Amino acid sequence: MAEASGAKRKREGEGESAERPGGDGGSFPLAELCVRRVLRESARDKTIFLHGQVNGASGDAEDAVVILEKTPFQEESIPDLLKKHTKLQLQMSNDIYSTYHLYPPPQLSEIKTTVVYPATEKHLQKYLRQEVYLIRETGEDYKNITLPFIQSQSFSIQWVYNILEKKAEADRIIHENPDSSNGFILIPDFKWNQKQIDDLYLIAICHRRGIKSLRDLTSEHLPLLRNILQEGKEAILKRFGLVGSQLRIYLHYQPSYFHLHVHFTALSYDAPGCSVEKAHLLSDVIDNLELDSQYYQKRALTFALRADEALLKKFQEAGKA
Repeated sequence: MAEASGAKRKREGEGESAERPGGDGGSFPLAELCVRRVLRESARDKTIFLHGQVNGASGDAEDAVVILEKTPFQEESIPDLLKKHTKLQLQMSNDIYSTYHLYPPPQLSEIKTTVVYPATEKHLQKYLRQEVYLIRETGEDYKNITLPFIQSQSFSIQWVYNILEKKAEADRIIHENPDSSNGFILIPDFKWNQKQIDDLYLIAICHRRGIKSLRDLTSEHLPLLRNILQEGKEAILKRFGLVGSQLRIYLHYQPSYFHLHVHFTALSYDAPGCSVEKAHLLSDVIDNLELDSQYYQKRALTFALRADEALLKKFQEAGKA
């Protein structure tokens, strides 16, 4: 892993199978990809999501999702960017102001590429731009609508167990508390390239199985949550030099995969999923459970669902949306 200590301030489930992007870890045949459509793009985030197809081993076309993302600038590469083999093309000049197109050499033109292959229809729908709707889910709604829906789905999170059992990504682990009940693994999220800390993004995955989400948490889980909060902050300070007050530490509800995990991101980074209808600060979760062990079984929680999601249809059928 690239060491980020001392540098200037500079990974969720996928639909039905909730697999880690990248297939079996082999090299993806990008040159053979036939692009079918643009699922969505973001000028602000400098990303584009593509649906393509590649001929598989059987000769049949297999779907893939390819995400292209411009990477952040790295301070140490700026001298090379400005001075070495860089083409500057004037676009407009007016008095003291001018704009150019700058064409850097290939080694300074990195585009982070995330691949989901083979991709299912649910993967394609996940990345397709769609209308979204807010749902306010009561504790009863969770028991009567959401939980039965979750239990009816075949969400595979084998990639999570591979990490916890060190069958995959063992070399990427930043910190581990091995306790089976109150321990966790801290690992970089796949969305972070680890080359700068401005967009730092790590995930703490708990060893204990059977905790699906925020809704399952009670005061029984406070030792686990406190360990994640304290040890996670200490590990990030030691490795990356960011103090706890420079971190945003939170859980998603609803999560993208149903095994308890906590997000650690740089506070300065506007990370995907840190909006108020999605993120719940871990420190607040701990405080709430200290006040009431059943807080998250009772409280109404608000979250967004996309137009095509089956759970939205369940809420609509129940007259709740």
